[in-house]
Amino acid sequence: MVKPDNKADTGKKEQVQQMFDDISPKYDLLNRVLSLGIDIKWRKRVVEILKPHKPSYILDVATGTADLAISMMELNPSKIVGVDISQGMLNKGKIKLINKGLDSVITLQQGDSENLNFVDNTFDAITVAFGVRNYENLRLGLSEMLRVLKPEGILVILEFSQPKNKLFGSIYRFYFNNILPAIGKLISKNAKAYTYLPQSVGAFPYGDEMLNILNEIGYKNTKCEELTMGIASIYEASK
Repeated sequence: MVKPDNKADTGKKEQVQQMFDDISPKYDLLNRVLSLGIDIKWRKRVVEILKPHKPSYILDVATGTADLAISMMELNPSKIVGVDISQGMLNKGKIKLINKGLDSVITLQQGDSENLNFVDNTFDAITVAFGVRNYENLRLGLSEMLRVLKPEGILVILEFSQPKNKLFGSIYRFYFNNILPAIGKLISKNAKAYTYLPQSVGAFPYGDEMLNILNEIGYKNTKCEELTMGIASIYEASK
């Protein structure tokens, strides 16, 4: 298991919580800088996938500072609940919601993705953007989301993956493993967070392997869409 600090005795969950608390003040800035703004386009694609399903009640797991939750207002939902393990990230998100006048529709709460505090069959749709690779127990987290998803509900996961093109992949890996950690350390003052990022992506199952896991857990109609030559992928599944 890849953790932010593999030498520490604490579990991955505790380390991830502390890491995001530490980098939350600079998180949004780093997202825009390190992805060159492409992450905004990726989130828009998640919204496009959800549109035909017209979800009313949405759960956004690992919501962070609520970027995806805010984007999903385009779907005209009755309610969006954002859950994250980091209170620091949630605090930043709550400020955004108040400034945009969205705090009556989107609510944010601290919670554990592997032990969701909701009853079975609650949500029309569940989303996760760049969060599942941080789960301490991936299968447990995916199972919890299946539990609280309504029958025929949709799960959409946006996560980093690895390019298959050899030339582009080598350029990308050089940036991801060398330049990105240096910029992340400079801006956030947290070297471990942006060393952990490429390590966690490298260890995460992607493509067919991720689809196999979703199928094993009990999801149906699973599919994968590669984004930007495979830098990221969107996984879609239903209950």
